[in-house]
Amino acid sequence: MTSSDSVQPAGQAPADAPAKAPKAPARDPWDLPDVSGLTVGVLGGTGDQGRGLAYRFARAGQKVIIGSRAAERAESAAAELGLGVEGADNADCARRSDVVIIAVPWDGHAKTLESLREELAGKLVIDCVNPLGFDKQGAYALKPEEGSAAQQAAALLPDSRVTAAFHHLSAVLLQDESVAEIDTDVMVLGEARADTDLVQALTARIPGMRGVFAGRLRNAHQVESLVANLISVNRRYKAHAGLRVTDV
Repeated sequence: MTSSDSVQPAGQAPADAPAKAPKAPARDPWDLPDVSGLTVGVLGGTGDQGRGLAYRFARAGQKVIIGSRAAERAESAAAELGLGVEGADNADCARRSDVVIIAVPWDGHAKTLESLREELAGKLVIDCVNPLGFDKQGAYALKPEEGSAAQQAAALLPDSRVTAAFHHLSAVLLQDESVAEIDTDVMVLGEARADTDLVQALTARIPGMRGVFAGRLRNAHQVESLVANLISVNRRYKAHAGLRVTDV
């Protein structure tokens, strides 16, 4: 036998090597789970944004509980919304919900989450808070020490599955009963695909909306800060602008 008979050509598998399993096809990014049975809690549900989200999800048939520091205030707001919406204090809302949307004012964000760490453990948390400042020149973005509101939430809630979404929605449109569809995309961020898929699926429950994966939480600052630009757009054009992602 010559040396050339015993040497395996470079890059060629041995004749008796097992065949490689065919590569699994890529998952369809629009193959999303059924979330119709999940209870959605909205912390800050008596504010404009939280109230609007609670109304839209309830109108879509989702079970909704709104939370407030005072149960009586939450119960009053829930009664005004109808649609089976319930009100509770923040802790009870967090305990009873499968998914919890954080829609509290930025200046109360950290304090609220710190106080609910136990109740939010194991929950899917969706942070939609935008850290903004305002002066005579208009709105401008703030950058928290952690990088973003969503990253602050993740740091304060180590036992929760924190995602970020619903930043760019008009509270006026959300609460307007005459508006049947909200024509916008929602940027969804998070660390686990299973979690962002759930948020995208929830988003799609609201007619006209579509959830689009936009990266991990380290990218949340850009998404949160873009709201300052949308505020400027809306003031100049007397509009309720949203976003659409093209070619997706």
